[in-house]
Amino acid sequence: MTRPSLRPGSVDLLVIGGGITGAGIARDAAMRGLNTVLVEQSDFASGTSSRSSRLLHGGLRYLAQGHIRLVMEASHEKMRLSKLAPHLSDPLRFYFPVWRGDPWPRWQLAVGVRVYDLLCGGRNLGVSAAHDGAGMLSRVPGLRSSGLTGGVSYFDALTNDARLVIDTLRSAERAGASVFNYVRLFSAARSGSGWSCVVRDQSSGEQVELRAGAVVNATGAWAQQIPHSSVRLRLTKGVHLVIDRSRLPVDGAVVLSEGKRILFVIPWGERLILGTTDTDYNGDPADVRTDTQDVDYVLRVVNRAFPSARIRPEELISTWAGVRPLIAPRHVPAGTPSDVSRNHEIRMPEPGWFDVAGGKLTTYRLMAEQAVDRAGKYLGAAMPPSPTTRVPLAEGDAGAVQYSGVLPPPLTASVVAHCCKYEWTRCLDDLLLRRTSWHYYHPAHQDVAEQVSRWMAGELGWSEEQRQSEVDRYQQVVDWPPR
Repeated sequence: MTRPSLRPGSVDLLVIGGGITGAGIARDAAMRGLNTVLVEQSDFASGTSSRSSRLLHGGLRYLAQGHIRLVMEASHEKMRLSKLAPHLSDPLRFYFPVWRGDPWPRWQLAVGVRVYDLLCGGRNLGVSAAHDGAGMLSRVPGLRSSGLTGGVSYFDALTNDARLVIDTLRSAERAGASVFNYVRLFSAARSGSGWSCVVRDQSSGEQVELRAGAVVNATGAWAQQIPHSSVRLRLTKGVHLVIDRSRLPVDGAVVLSEGKRILFVIPWGERLILGTTDTDYNGDPADVRTDTQDVDYVLRVVNRAFPSARIRPEELISTWAGVRPLIAPRHVPAGTPSDVSRNHEIRMPEPGWFDVAGGKLTTYRLMAEQAVDRAGKYLGAAMPPSPTTRVPLAEGDAGAVQYSGVLPPPLTASVVAHCCKYEWTRCLDDLLLRRTSWHYYHPAHQDVAEQVSRWMAGELGWSEEQRQSEVDRYQQVVDWPPR
């Protein structure tokens, strides 16, 4: 793919932010006929959208908190995505064990998972069930038997969050949108009936003016830093650890509670994902890191549930840390991070400026549809209903089926060539972290980085000095092993 040139001109819609929300909005808008441009200050999906638990889920915990509408919307979207993007939706059974004294009574969970199935439209990805103590031990060997009263099982799906973003952007581009990574919004000002926006290429320093009928701020954790934004966020930190699956050979995912907080043990091919934490975060969203306290907390919860595992920090293959851009409550006490709603909001604080904030990975398509409905109405555009409810994500995209999936693709030069030619890959960490997840999956980080950087050098024309600079950059960017 030849990088499209960034040219001045007029557009219907300028989308700021290349995470899953912005990608979904760009796709929806372009498919409904709006002339759409999207800019992202770093790489696509480099923020929250590549650092989630990689789940498509309604959120059983949110059901217990009484967020019925949120769970129903997310459950319907989970089912829709399983049909529209089957290559990025792997149905997975979750086991939720209960021990004596837990704040999640087994009877309540048994009722909850039945309701959960109903909120999926009456048919989940699989049938939920309740289990006694012996039943849980037979299904999840190695669980702590002392005090175990039973549990439940239910279904959600495993996805690949960064690949969902890339495939959505590929679809947006096929529909006519222009998308740019490493391009930053420099300024925005009302101009006549629209907006005059100056954007800057982060590499060349080139600046161009775009005149937009409407602007959508979909910058996630950066939303409240954007001029004209009305967003107020509460950022919370989530950390995930990756270990070899042989250390805890579970057949399905396991839900572990720590008070009202929830952690997951998630099978991911030959690996396991452990997480997540949920703590307030006040630092730079671009430099959130896993620290030893995060690792100790997650391993303590997992080792308590699986006492014979004795997983140690030195066994970690990789980690990732990200921030959740939750909408700060305006008129209620703050509560704990886990208490904050995962609902989304779409606001127009100034004519033609739309803030889209909050929400979940699972509901991104719905958020995009609603945002484009609002923007189209403002623009007076005669738009059809959103086609994203029925058009498969990878329709007409053989590359998405061949190179994109829940698990990383094979570690080959052909994958690198595809990513460099067709997926806006400019830096080594773009490829290792977000296009392929090879960094998270393969333990030999340095060897993989050296080999992949040489393949990329051939594709992108890097000198040896540039190649080594990219390896150094990658080592600074990655979360684990620590710098």
